[in-house]
Amino acid sequence: MTTTTYTSSVSSSKRMPDAFIILFFVVVFAAVLTHLVPAGKFSLSAATPTQEATLIADSFTLNDTSQGVPLFAEQGGVGFFNFAFEGMVSGSKWGSAIGVMMFILITGGAFGVVMKTGAINNGILALIYRVKKAETLFIPILFILFSLAGAVFGMGEEAIAFCIVLLPLMRALGYDNITTVMVTYVATQIGFATSWMNPFSVAIAQGIADVPLLSGAEFRMVCWLVFTVFGTVFTMRYAHSIKAEKQQSGELGQSTMPSFQLIDGVVLLAFLATIIWVIWGVTARGYYIPELASQFFTMACVIGVISVIGKRLDIHQVSDAFQQGAKDLLPAALIVGMAKGIVILLGGDNPAEFSVLNTILYGASEAIGDLPKQLSALCMLLFQSVFNFFIASGSGQAALTMPLMAPLSDLIGISRQVAVLAFQLGDGLTNIIIPTSASLIGCLGVAKIDWLVWAKFVYKFLLALILLSATTMVVAVSIQFS
Repeated sequence: MTTTTYTSSVSSSKRMPDAFIILFFVVVFAAVLTHLVPAGKFSLSAATPTQEATLIADSFTLNDTSQGVPLFAEQGGVGFFNFAFEGMVSGSKWGSAIGVMMFILITGGAFGVVMKTGAINNGILALIYRVKKAETLFIPILFILFSLAGAVFGMGEEAIAFCIVLLPLMRALGYDNITTVMVTYVATQIGFATSWMNPFSVAIAQGIADVPLLSGAEFRMVCWLVFTVFGTVFTMRYAHSIKAEKQQSGELGQSTMPSFQLIDGVVLLAFLATIIWVIWGVTARGYYIPELASQFFTMACVIGVISVIGKRLDIHQVSDAFQQGAKDLLPAALIVGMAKGIVILLGGDNPAEFSVLNTILYGASEAIGDLPKQLSALCMLLFQSVFNFFIASGSGQAALTMPLMAPLSDLIGISRQVAVLAFQLGDGLTNIIIPTSASLIGCLGVAKIDWLVWAKFVYKFLLALILLSATTMVVAVSIQFS
């Protein structure tokens, strides 16, 4: 392997369309579809005290007299130009869309406060400093830490800041720019894709799919370990080859000990206590979206008080941090509402009511229903991976695809937990290459790596991850993961 200097800037001569533009054209397509595809519905099995009502696969019927949606509807009706508002006010505090939207905003604000204190940044940098001389442990510790950050609280955009901080240190240690992106952003996306508790992906997808929140954690923890170890080994081999071939430039400097103070430790303890509280609440008390949002808001208040008392932030900075954190996730929240509007435009996601979505669902089930279960699961994974190019937001993609994938899994005889797993792996892993990912483009811009150069480097690694994902899906179906 030869050393390459990556200094080209990211080309921005043609801006990629963002998720809202793509979503709008999906809405146009959906509206046209209502005029071309008749609505249909299913019958449901009788609910029991231990089992909810499920679709009866052979009960599908069409409504041949159904008409397409109008451009504009009055009296609270659903039309093309009503879709955004109708989607955003649909549902309840227990789920999509309004509940999930508010959950995203409050949680984003809470983590905005945590990140503003700088405690996580200082803690990681202090750990880096202490293990810097143990070079054999440096790369794996970094990769595992960032993978954990992606798994626990969905770190993504924050990786851009860490790329800025770590790039000079990594180069001083003899590594290159690509190594920096691998141990920061790529590690977070592996953690994101295999998370057992990420509130921005798995929790939302499970909520939409009516799967118990944070269930299946044991299997996902094993997945996280396998994928993280694979990513760590790949990155170590690449980094060590770069270091072995790179000539000493004489510019290597000595890093100074970062300032890790008592208040940083207190903030991190409060953060850890919140994570434990969340796990206990979900497993022992059955907490759901309203309680989880309140728990994270409590964390923001407690850490805000700690930072004010410790003179790390003033009360206005705490407020600004919360608002900025919420603003950062506002696009994701809007996408959730607008995506729900598409479902409403198609007639809703109630299988017992006439809907174009039900007709599409039936057609999809007919197309893959006779395939082996493992192959059906792989088709779900492929669909989620391709669709992520257009909607890179995890929460937005969950809101758009899970209403289809969850009942589809019922029809083809695999668990909804497997459908959620297909969403996770398909959504998270392709983020390391798609140019529509703002976080990836930001990290590449900081590291001065052209996207085409990055794609040429990372595509083999991504193919290996996809193969590993396919194997994971086959295993999940085989052990009846639920």
